[in-house]
Amino acid sequence: MLLKVNRKISVRRKKLSIVCMLFFFTVSSWSQTVDSTFDLYLLIGQSNMAGRGEITDEYKNEGNSSVLMLTKEGDWVQAKHPLHFDKPSVAGVGPGLRFGMDMVKETSHKIGLIPSAVGGTSIDGWVPGAYDKATNTFPYDDAIKRLEIAMQSGTIKGVLWLQGESDSDSTKAKNYLEKLFELINRIRSITGNLSLPFVAGELGRFKEQYGNINAALALLPQAVPFTAVVHSNHLMDKGDKTHFHAASADEYGKRFAAAMKKLHLK
Repeated sequence: MLLKVNRKISVRRKKLSIVCMLFFFTVSSWSQTVDSTFDLYLLIGQSNMAGRGEITDEYKNEGNSSVLMLTKEGDWVQAKHPLHFDKPSVAGVGPGLRFGMDMVKETSHKIGLIPSAVGGTSIDGWVPGAYDKATNTFPYDDAIKRLEIAMQSGTIKGVLWLQGESDSDSTKAKNYLEKLFELINRIRSITGNLSLPFVAGELGRFKEQYGNINAALALLPQAVPFTAVVHSNHLMDKGDKTHFHAASADEYGKRFAAAMKKLHLK
């Protein structure tokens, strides 16, 4: 009886040893594919992050061979407008591409953009399990899946957030900052980087109620380490009092990049 038990234990040990070796090989193989010179940035929020500026000839061919984007299918290609695919019929120029082109300056690293914004979403749509009926997506869950795919190739270096129009009435805005804290903490926990830089953008100064969100965002850098807020002053809408026109979205990308670079120096 004891002999049988010892044989069973021996067999289990051999199986466990094989499993451990396979696990080690898998992890080692995965880690070898991660490029330490490939800097990743997650782009989340609603329509102004996704971009709604007109793609004129000026912006059609804009790009840099060292700035890549993760497609809807999970492939890396050179980044071009539009980056996002949340609402293909209206997707246009946003801040993401210019951000990437400015970030790649003065570095030998490649930049990988992870476009994951969903137009029309409130901050309540950026929690685990939240469903957006208009796009038939799970904004937060889908963004995290895309982030995990991207992190198999590079290293996450920061997050861009531009959202709040859907939460800008005075009642919703009261709880906005607390919900944003939770979002930042969740993403940092998932990436394993509790000091992951997070840059939030103000809403356009097109409607009085948008000031409610901007007032809340002003408190973010003092409340949460390694965060910054980008100002929207002098940026123009495209005539709808909601969305930045192409030139302003492009300028916003420069401001996001400048803020991110400062956080990297901390």
